[in-house]
Amino acid sequence: MSKKKKRSRSQRKNELTKGIFTVLEKEPSKSFNYKQIAAKLGVTDTQDRNELIKRLGELRASDRIVEEEKGKYKKKPSLHTYFTGKVDLTSSGNAYIVVEDMEDDIFVPHNGLNRALHGDTVEVFIKPKRKGKKQEGEISNILERKKTSYVGIVDKQKTFAFVRPSDSRMYTDIFIPLDKLKKANDGDKVLVNLGDWPSDADSPYGEVVEVLGRPGEHDTEIHSILAEYGLPYEFPYEVEQFAKTLDTSIKASEIAKRRDMRDVLTFTIDPKDAKDFDDALSFQKLENGNYGIGIHIADVSHYVQSGTILEDEAYDRATSVYLVDRVVPMLPEVLSNMACSLRPNEEKYTFSAVFEMDDKARLVNQWFGRTAINSNERFSYEEAQHIIETGEDSIPEAISIRGKAYSVSADIVEAILTFDRLAKIMRQARMDAGAISFDKIEVKFNLSEDNVPLGVYFKEAKEANKLIEEFMLLANRKVAEYIGKKKKTFVYRVHDKPDDEKLMALNGVISRFGHSIDLKDRKTINKSLNQLLEDVKGKKEQNLVDTLAIRSMSKAIYTTENIGHYGLGFDYYTHFTSPIRRYPDVMVHRLLQHYLDGEKQPSAVLYEEKCKHSSDMEMLAANAERDSVKYMQIKFMEDHKDQEFLGVISGVTEWGIYVEIIENKCEGMVRIRDIKDDYYVFDERQYAIIGERRKRVYQLGDEVYVMVKDTDLVKRHLDFSLIGKKE
Repeated sequence: MSKKKKRSRSQRKNELTKGIFTVLEKEPSKSFNYKQIAAKLGVTDTQDRNELIKRLGELRASDRIVEEEKGKYKKKPSLHTYFTGKVDLTSSGNAYIVVEDMEDDIFVPHNGLNRALHGDTVEVFIKPKRKGKKQEGEISNILERKKTSYVGIVDKQKTFAFVRPSDSRMYTDIFIPLDKLKKANDGDKVLVNLGDWPSDADSPYGEVVEVLGRPGEHDTEIHSILAEYGLPYEFPYEVEQFAKTLDTSIKASEIAKRRDMRDVLTFTIDPKDAKDFDDALSFQKLENGNYGIGIHIADVSHYVQSGTILEDEAYDRATSVYLVDRVVPMLPEVLSNMACSLRPNEEKYTFSAVFEMDDKARLVNQWFGRTAINSNERFSYEEAQHIIETGEDSIPEAISIRGKAYSVSADIVEAILTFDRLAKIMRQARMDAGAISFDKIEVKFNLSEDNVPLGVYFKEAKEANKLIEEFMLLANRKVAEYIGKKKKTFVYRVHDKPDDEKLMALNGVISRFGHSIDLKDRKTINKSLNQLLEDVKGKKEQNLVDTLAIRSMSKAIYTTENIGHYGLGFDYYTHFTSPIRRYPDVMVHRLLQHYLDGEKQPSAVLYEEKCKHSSDMEMLAANAERDSVKYMQIKFMEDHKDQEFLGVISGVTEWGIYVEIIENKCEGMVRIRDIKDDYYVFDERQYAIIGERRKRVYQLGDEVYVMVKDTDLVKRHLDFSLIGKKE
């Protein structure tokens, strides 16, 4: 059984425990039986009720709750007030415990951690406040470890070894007996699992589970990034073998069960280096003058069946991971790049949203269901963009993914130009309805065969990208709306409204560049945000403002509780269009077919757990992707140590300023201790450091000249020397 499955069950157990205590602590004088607690927690599923009964018994046995009479439970009276929360460790070694629905975090000094580590879910009690001292807590119980494995460097001695973790918030080395080293040598980078932490030991015991290689080597560092987040970089042998035994042939008997759209004009538009094509568009001119538009998505759920090891692996991964030099797919290659990939001139099984649309992009009819298609053409974004810009049917050799110039049919040119025109109407309607237009600059690298970065370039979304985006948004929205209005269990992609304090902070920063946001109401916020994002395009502050604006937003997540999608301005939204690389899309396909077949709705509790796991894995993948870009930026800057760069101060902290180089978006730090012309003090209110004698100010958004001081691929640190401010 996989560690991730164990972890998700542990999470469910912890959530159940929190729920029980929430009920009992709300009315501490009353006692409740399991039925009453289940009703208050909304637990209706038989399996979850049994889990609740079991957990109540465990809490009573461990003397954490009281059974006043047979089957009736009550909160145990306590000298302390206990809370459950997550450990947020600071650079000083102290911690704050973040408790849900509690306004202030609980401060815990280092000596009160009791072996808790960053991110752990813990039980904490608040100590009685002593005169002249601030309120403190102490951790009484570790309910769940956030991480049970760490990446680090081996420090080998004669009779034992330690591993020094790379994670800066891991405050202790890990003791490794020599027979648990797995042939690792001194100085190797390894992945180690935590074991026991005896009460008389300064460090936890551990075991090396994988030798990653020598620090600084490319594959070692990329594999380390994946390992730090618990992400795999290869499939287990048995999963690969299972995938290879699948019957991926297209059968007439299966096509007969589907809507046959193989004769409809169909094509894909993807990045030129894409290997998996999970969406295609089809186009028909109808007799009444309207358009028949099909959004066809790879029918992954046809091959990935519940109860198989392939399903377990897809769920555990939950997402593909897009690193700077590679893709770590959610599905084995036989599916992701072959059977499920909508390659041209191959019959494929698909799940489709088919719309009838008039000339003004208004929907007249819709249909959802399983289909069979045969894509006529594969285009890159550059090729489609050429057709949009010129209206020509010839693709020049300079941008051709075939390696030579070629011509396309007049029907395809008409289809692409019509899609573009309709997409622009739909996009404008979204903007008018309050959607926010985030077109953040994406940093890409030109890499040699040996993964040496030869140059940096920026990916820009043009009309061809936006064409695909609009029709994918349409399918996602309409599928969610179709099920959402039936009030049935479903997987939604939701995005909450932004935090007022973060928006005010954003306003403070952008005012330094002469911009502002009108915070009066949602409409004015979104309108002025869009104007801001438009105004900064091409300016030095664009990447900083884009980044800060995105950070001011809430994070989008998967859930069964629909609250709409604030950023897109949709009341209903889901992810239906990328099942090759996202597990939630597979769930959406299954649920949609389930309801199309007239089946009863499944338990929302089970799907909510899967949604939470998918959201968590998405966040880990995003962190790994960001770290891989940071790694490659440092690798790129190694060869530019004698060069002076103009940058923008992108962050200010008590220990230094972060500077982002304008021409390549590489970000590094200038440490306060390295600025020798004065003694600088951090001013949190002004987002600045200020010299005590000369009063020179270095503030967020200021342009400064820097030079590379130090590059560390292993720690992923890029340090700059400050030359001075641009006058």
